[in-house]
Amino acid sequence: MSGAVQTGYAPPTGPEAPVPSRRRWLLAATVAWALLLALLAWTSIRDDPPTVREQRTLSEAGPLVDRAVGELVAAAGGAVLELTPPQVERGCRLTPLAEGATLSRSVVVAAAEGGERQLLDGLADRLPEDWRAGVRTTPDGLRLRADAGEFVAVTGRPAGERRFRLTVDTGCRPIGAGYRHADDAAAAGAEVAALADALRVLGVPAETEPELVTARCPDGRVARTVRSDTDLGLKAQVAPLAPLATGGPVLETTEAYAYRTDRATVLLDTSADDPHLAATTVCS
Repeated sequence: MSGAVQTGYAPPTGPEAPVPSRRRWLLAATVAWALLLALLAWTSIRDDPPTVREQRTLSEAGPLVDRAVGELVAAAGGAVLELTPPQVERGCRLTPLAEGATLSRSVVVAAAEGGERQLLDGLADRLPEDWRAGVRTTPDGLRLRADAGEFVAVTGRPAGERRFRLTVDTGCRPIGAGYRHADDAAAAGAEVAALADALRVLGVPAETEPELVTARCPDGRVARTVRSDTDLGLKAQVAPLAPLATGGPVLETTEAYAYRTDRATVLLDTSADDPHLAATTVCS
């Protein structure tokens, strides 16, 4: 028998004959798997909450911070003394090569004499349930802690005698388009008149455009603070304000005096680090 292969005849490949078909199947399966992974990734980006803070820029986190401040104001109600101006601090590091920024906003509230724990416990109870707000005693005093979602933290800590500062903080984020606060200035009213009256009795010229800070409450109404950083002569100026109050003072300590008018709360802060006069309306 000759071992020569006849012309035009392909030698058999035995068990290896189906390889081309198997390769086509494997290629099709790989393509289908890649498409499925791409679809899942797109769905996750669109629908899932962030799993790390760096997945939301400062501009994306800003509206959540503003809503959280509105929730705090609504929960605190008549205890609110003022809304402080938003603070954006650049220079934190996301990575050794990437710079970020933090956004924080605060609400200052007053407690009744001896009612500090009661104030914070009541706030924690009235905040949204999914914030998981709680109050604890630390070596540095009472602390309120809550989670507003998407890695936005809420803390409350003493800010002087019978005062607490409730702060909403993003932590370090990519800057993105930056923070832009919603403009609710057009609806300003009673707080502007209250501030002007206080400045008048103190003998301080009224500012043409006092600084305005706003927060939209959960029911759609707006809380507003107008403030003047003019040198007010500190504690010697408290006495002229008393006749403007409806009822007794809301707060009277060595560093602060606050009272209510018919529609606003006025605060004279005489602390050395940030002396100012502010008038606030809550969810009006």
